[in-house]
Amino acid sequence: MVQGFLPGEVLAITAQAADRLLKLDSGDAALLYLRLLRRGDAGGLKWTDARLQNALEQLRSQGLAPAELPAPPEPTLPDPAAQEPPDYSTEDITQALSEQDSTFPPLVGEVERRLGKRLSAADLKSLYTLYDHLALPAEVILMLLGWCIEETERKYGPGRRPFLSQIRKEGFIWARLGVDTMERAEERIETLTRLRGREAEVLRLLDIPPRPLVRREKDYIAAWDAMGFEDEAIRTAYERTVLKKQSMDWSYMNGILRRWHEKGLHTASAIRAGDRDPRPVRAGGKAPPPAAEQERRARENVERTRRLMEQMKQEGN
Repeated sequence: MVQGFLPGEVLAITAQAADRLLKLDSGDAALLYLRLLRRGDAGGLKWTDARLQNALEQLRSQGLAPAELPAPPEPTLPDPAAQEPPDYSTEDITQALSEQDSTFPPLVGEVERRLGKRLSAADLKSLYTLYDHLALPAEVILMLLGWCIEETERKYGPGRRPFLSQIRKEGFIWARLGVDTMERAEERIETLTRLRGREAEVLRLLDIPPRPLVRREKDYIAAWDAMGFEDEAIRTAYERTVLKKQSMDWSYMNGILRRWHEKGLHTASAIRAGDRDPRPVRAGGKAPPPAAEQERRARENVERTRRLMEQMKQEGN
């Protein structure tokens, strides 16, 4: 027995619309109407312009189609950075290195020259992942390499070189951000250079000795910088964090700054004027201390912590 309906969603039309379609006695008009009802556009119909226009005019004559059809949505391309890269074989790499008109062989030579070593099989796969899977141009990969070398030397001393796995990891970040041209790579490096200085400033505001940051900390500072907070506002958020948590808590402090950002409060004066605790005072209870008092207590707590740390260092010596 043939099923009348296939399993799935139900698409319903009014009896009036069905009567008008039957009156037209046109298969094309009915098919176009179903397409418009289901998807809102005619993008899925591989018709000639004349065929589409004829069906559209029939629907319009019965009030079943708009005067202008909406444009079909732009096709969404898969994001390579969000997909699992291929497991390239030795044969894949050998084939890529043998292609005379490819920029991959000279790229390998330049990467080996800058790193001062022959690339291993694993290194070549990492480099080919950037080149083939992420489709980063060779010049962008070289700019990425230069940045990674600079960062490694800054952290660990002159002559130190990054691993290909580190370069690959940073390359995926660039790909997710759409850094796929030399111009965008230059902008990315300018941003990273500025943030590098900003990271040192924020560490000072948070009473943290200079040290390499982990990725999550870098992301927090980059977000705060993009939100436009001035130094005193960041310091205020830190003091409130210490007051509440008794120590530095990046996630908690980020929550404070995000709340201020949503309110448009990015300076210390704006925060003092606009950030009031909306919670009512409970009957028989005490009102929460004013923001200035909270900040004073936070500063005192920070100073006590700093003196304690200095004392511990002296006793350790």
